[in-house]
Amino acid sequence: MNKHQIISDARTVLVTGARRGIGYTIAERLFHQGCNVVLVDVDAEDVERAAAKLDPSGVRVLPATADVSRSAEISSVLKRVEDKFGGIDILVNNAGISPKHDGKKAFVLDMDETEWRHVLDINLTSAFLCVQACLPWMKKRNWGRIINMSSQAGRTVSTIAGAHYAASKAGMIAFSRTLAAEIGADGITSNCVAPGRIVTPMAEEAGADANAAYLQRIPVHRLGNPEDIAGVVAFLASDDASFITGATIDVNGGAFMG
Repeated sequence: MNKHQIISDARTVLVTGARRGIGYTIAERLFHQGCNVVLVDVDAEDVERAAAKLDPSGVRVLPATADVSRSAEISSVLKRVEDKFGGIDILVNNAGISPKHDGKKAFVLDMDETEWRHVLDINLTSAFLCVQACLPWMKKRNWGRIINMSSQAGRTVSTIAGAHYAASKAGMIAFSRTLAAEIGADGITSNCVAPGRIVTPMAEEAGADANAAYLQRIPVHRLGNPEDIAGVVAFLASDDASFITGATIDVNGGAFMG
């Protein structure tokens, strides 16, 4: 057994935005701790490749292509999950986008309504839709873990992320708290993880100069890596975290201390 095993009973986890970066690393961590893993992303080729890398046998991994801002596509994925694994025990709402304009944050006056709505749909509405789809299974089993990816940008002012991204991530925190109060009696927890600057393809879009400047504000003197986030998610997904709900865990090396 993996020395980090803390997930019991071969739970099934669904991770959105799972083809790379934080999402893939979370899926990888939970897979190695014994979970069946459903990787969901909008890019079919990449998510298939990620699943094959994680489990070449395909026995404990299910790759699924979906736009998670569309309820019909989520429902289609969940039907496949039911057929293969019987349901979902752990939901990680990780899918997110942060559009840049010429490599820099999108200012309010420069973003159109379409961009605003698209960011809110992918970053926040998708979590609502996935929760609605997965909750019936969790309530039936009287056990569940919902882990929503917020951001330091949702906790304090950001010089890198646009207002639409920040609003979506702040909304994720409020959504998670309200949800926690509604489902706690069913043995289900709802929590947020709020990463700071993590070395991912999304972070690289801001450019080396922006990341170097950000580094100067981090007390531990390094940028984060996806494994830093995956470890916190794995804990929140475990039985050890059964008395934690409605919380937001900041993982930012001390750059923000709320």
